[in-house]
Formats: sequence, C-alpha cells, structure tokens
Amino acid sequence: MTKVGDYVVDFFAKKGVDKIFLVYGAANGDLVDAFVRVEGTEYVAMMHEQACGFAAEGYAKVRGLPGVAIATSGPGGQNFITPIGNCYYDSVSAIFITGQIKQEFMRPDESIRQIGFQETDIVSIAKPITKYAVMISDPDMVRFELERAWHLCTTGRPGPVLIDIPMDIQKAFIDPESLAGFDVVENSAVNSAALEEDLKALLDDISNSKRPAILCGAGVRSADAIHELEAVASKLKIPVFATWNALDVVTSDMECYGGRVGTYGGSGRNFGIQNCDLLIAVGSRISGRITGGNVKTFAREAKKYLVDIDKPMLQKAWQQVPFDVNIYADAKEFLGGLCALVDSESWAPEESHLEWFDTVMNWKTKYDPVQPHHHFGVDGRPHPYSFMRKLSEAMPSNAVIVGDCGGNIVVSNHAFETKRGQRMFSNNGNSPMGFSFAGGLGACVATTNPVICTIGDGGFNMNLQELQTLLNYNIPLKTFILNNHIYGITKAYQETNFEGRCEACGPVGYNPPDFRKIVEAYGIKVFCIDNVEDVDSVIESVLSYQGPVVCDVNIHEHHTYEPRIFGWSTPIEDMYPYLPRDEFANNMIIQPLDGWDNPIQPPSGME
Repeated sequence: MTKVGDYVVDFFAKKGVDKIFLVYGAANGDLVDAFVRVEGTEYVAMMHEQACGFAAEGYAKVRGLPGVAIATSGPGGQNFITPIGNCYYDSVSAIFITGQIKQEFMRPDESIRQIGFQETDIVSIAKPITKYAVMISDPDMVRFELERAWHLCTTGRPGPVLIDIPMDIQKAFIDPESLAGFDVVENSAVNSAALEEDLKALLDDISNSKRPAILCGAGVRSADAIHELEAVASKLKIPVFATWNALDVVTSDMECYGGRVGTYGGSGRNFGIQNCDLLIAVGSRISGRITGGNVKTFAREAKKYLVDIDKPMLQKAWQQVPFDVNIYADAKEFLGGLCALVDSESWAPEESHLEWFDTVMNWKTKYDPVQPHHHFGVDGRPHPYSFMRKLSEAMPSNAVIVGDCGGNIVVSNHAFETKRGQRMFSNNGNSPMGFSFAGGLGACVATTNPVICTIGDGGFNMNLQELQTLLNYNIPLKTFILNNHIYGITKAYQETNFEGRCEACGPVGYNPPDFRKIVEAYGIKVFCIDNVEDVDSVIESVLSYQGPVVCDVNIHEHHTYEPRIFGWSTPIEDMYPYLPRDEFANNMIIQPLDGWDNPIQPPSGME
C-alpha cells in the first residue's frame, strides 16, 4: 500500500521531473513529506507561491518537460493564479498542485461562502486559464487524474492544468496496481489529404509571388520544428521574421533571418512584413503587438496563410487580421510536408525572390536599433541598447537568457542578438513584472548551461525575496538589473497619452530602494556598472563568477525605446524616429498610405 501523497510525487519522478517547486503549508504537508521517501526528484523551497509558479514555467521552457509547482490551500493556491495565467497564454506545459482542506470541512453548497479555514474553490477560479482543473475526491482516481493532466498539458496546444488534493486524500492509502489509468485515444484531427492539397496550393502561390515572407511564432518550438523551418526557408530562400516568443527559434545568425516585427519593431523596422505580397504565419496568434492597432494595414497587400494547431485561432470571424487561408496542422507536419514537396518538385526560387531576399537583408542591417552613438553612453552612464548588444556578444551559444516585461524586454528584444543553440524567453502573453528573476531561477535548476536574467528595477522589486532561494541552493543565476529608477515603459506611455503627466511611475509615486545594499544583505555578490567604460569588464566578471550574482546597471531615467509606433491608428512601418520622406518611400515597395506626410508626432520634448 502507498500513501497518495507519495504516489503523486513518485509519478513526476518517474516522468523525469527532477525538480519540483513549492512553498510549504499544512494543506500540502503530506505531499512535501513524500520527498523524504521518493527518489528521483527533489523540491526547491521558494519564498513565495507566485515566484514558485514562475520558476516552474522557466523550468518547463528549458527542460522540455512540464514544470510542477505545489502550494497550500487558500492564499497559497490563489498566489498561483498569475503563473497559471502565464502558462496558459504562452502555451507552457505545467502542472499546478494545490493542497485543500479535509473534505468534511468543505462548504456543502455554493451559496455558503466558506466553512473550513483557508477553504477556497481554487478549481473554479483556475478553470478559465487552464486546459483542465479538477479536485480529486476519491483516492482511487489519483492515477487517472495525474495521467490525464500530463496528457492534456503536453498535447495539442500545450498549457497548464491544476489538480486540487484535499488533505484526507493525500493521507489515504492506495494499491497502485489496482488503480485505473487514463486511456489516451490517438485521434489525429489533421486531414492529411487536405493538408497535401493546401501545401500544393501554397507552393503555387509562392511561385507566383514576388515578395514572400514567413512569420514564425513559438508554436514552431512547441512542435519541435526548428530544423524543418530552417530547411524550408533555405530551400525557398524566403526571409523569416520572428515574433517576440520566437527570438530563439529564428535566431539572429540564421541565414534567412529577416528582422523583428511589431509595434516596437526592431531590426528592419517592419519593412519586410509590410511589403510582402505573400505571408505565411506559422505557430503565432498574430496579436495586436505585432499588427499595431490599425489591423487593416498589416501586410495589407499580401495573401495571408495561417498555420496553427489551435482550431479557434483559425476562425476568420475571431481573427483580428482575417487570413485568406487557414490551415489546421502541427507546425512540424506542415513545414516537413512543405520541405518534402519542394524536394519532390525540384523547386528553385525565382530571380525576383532572390532580389527580394537581398532587399530584406539590407533593411535588417541598415535599420539596426542599436546606433553608433549608443556606445558612447548618456552623460557617462551606459546606454541600455549598447549594454544589451555587448551582453549578447559576450554570451555563449548554449546560454539561456530570461527577460522581464516592460521597457526591459523592449531593450532586450531590440538589441540582443541571439545565436543558434541559445534559449531566450520572457512571458509575453501575460507579461507580469518580476517574472524573469523567478523564471530564471527555475531555468537555472533545469540546466547546467549558463543562465542570465535581465530585469528592470520595477520588476526586481516584485520578487526580490527569492534572493534567499538563490542563496539556499547556491543557484548560479546571473542577474542584470537595468535600473532606470522609474517605470520606464509606463512613463513613455504616459508622455504619449497623458500630456506628459507621469503619475505613480517615478520619480512621483515610485522610487526603488538601493538594490546593492539589499543584495549584499542577503549575502550575494554584487557588481555595479555606473560608467560606460566599465561595461565590457564588468560583464566579463559577472559571467565568470561562480555562484549567484546580481549586477546593478545604472541607466538613470532612460525610457526612450526606439523604433516604435505612436498611437494605435498608425501602420507599423510608420515608426518613430521617422525616416525622411524620400527614404521612407524608397523602402515602401507597396504604395505608402495616404497621410504619411503628417504622421502622429511624438509629444513635446521627444522629437
């Protein structure tokens, strides 16, 4: 006979999950105690449940297995809601386990608010942001529910599941050999014959196009289709553009890398996407951060294909940008099939394709967000774009880079150039401040490769208690705080939309503490960069340091993130700093929109 708590932990150990993140509480006591008897996995005791869930996400993204996090009932499970949302919106396989009070003390009806101490209906709260959420009320159902949860979170479009386990169930004894399992029904909904016809039609459209482009999202990595993507792009000689969730899929050193796109469009300034006449989007939901608010102007003269494994995303009525052809397929199956079709037909790119390819590559190089003057710094302090570019140059090809939200991630995604073999991620769908520090911690225990975290001062405030976790386990995470002493992205937004009134974002209403003193108080090594001359040497010192380390990079009050669009009615090729009319017109192969002579102007003081 085996205790249910032991069975649960052993289940994950046998699946290869060697680290499980948790915060202790009475309602999960039997689950935590199980680690004493179970071999093959260990717990990482965190300081806060939100950080615990973020760490599980970072672990999942690096390890390629579901991240697992355990919390207690009531506020413990409630603190999981943000990381559950993270995993839901970014399609991350994760299993969240919550302890629950004994069933005899639960409310008998929904009309009663609460009976037991720290009783919460966490299942109902989590259902809208999980693929599956359940409370186990019968100990003999534990195997079935665990196997079902594992299957659901790892198949189709990945996502989180939640299992709530009352204390009396955790304590119950079961006979593992007699438990019913979950039967997986292999039922591929992808119509192979229809996909083959779609691929033939697509190849015809590619042949007839002059300016084809591929837009790649994180679904390509989820499907393990990076090799197929590279093969297709190389054979077809088509420029490939990365969404922010795919910067380590379409890396900066990839032969066909065409630049970065969106409202904060990076290298290439969106000219490639906006001038294409055929757009093939694979594994991306094409959010407003990509299209800008004026969705009718996005790739406006292109025939548009969308390939996704999430059927609702293929409904034209629900798409912000209606796609002409919607293909339900796994990215690996789609790209592999296209590659095979190209080989079978001995297809070769047209001369116009090669000219277009060279044009896009020229735009990518010419419109680099990192400008020469950035390397001279600002009033002696480092410029964040120059710092981030130098950091990218110093990082090895097996490194993991975890970025936070806000201005920090704009700087990273503008200036950090990725290498094949690196992982670079944030959480872009939910985008909570403080993710990267805890997410980087989780990534760090998932690999022996070097892991760095980049984060703003605002974000570091949100989860700095996990400095103690770094110390407890001697986790060698390298953290760079881009410290501008304000909420930079918020301040830029307020200057654009509120006539320059910057309430509650600094220095009015917000002032960060002296992180150098705080980190030292935890007993962790601190480095500082206050002068532009120190950037290279300090980066080298941080990366070579053995053990956890935090580097405070002083970019005081910097909040200029360029290039960017101003206003949600602006097409994404019309970015500030604005180009001279002649240069803009020469880049727009497609006729520039009427009214470009009078673009939305930045607020006073930002010209």
